[in-house]
Amino acid sequence: QLQLVESGGGLVQTGGSLRLSCVASGPDFSKYRMYWYRQAPGRERELVADTSPLGGYTNYVEAVQGRFTMSRDNSQNAVYLEMNDLKSEDTAVYSCKALVREVGRKFEYWGQGTQVSVSS
Repeated sequence: QLQLVESGGGLVQTGGSLRLSCVASGPDFSKYRMYWYRQAPGRERELVADTSPLGGYTNYVEAVQGRFTMSRDNSQNAVYLEMNDLKSEDTAVYSCKALVREVGRKFEYWGQGTQVSVSS
């Protein structure tokens, strides 16, 4: 079982930058595919980016392509989301998720989320 804790959110002006962190406690972090999601008020949760267990493949939703960078450091049990050129529409609670499928079962864990607010 993993426990995930996000940090790094805050209030920033349009065009600014933030770096989110998600640190995991628990075994075998490098087995998990990791995801960043966000949920804005009144909207459904949206996948922002995800990366493979060893970080070799990372995918982004089109809205953040070229502005956000997801990375992971398995030696630190952590994933990061570097967010640049922030826009008001990036305002949301950002959460990380860990997922692994083993022996026909899916194991999924979520963090509590961190608020990102972008003011115009």
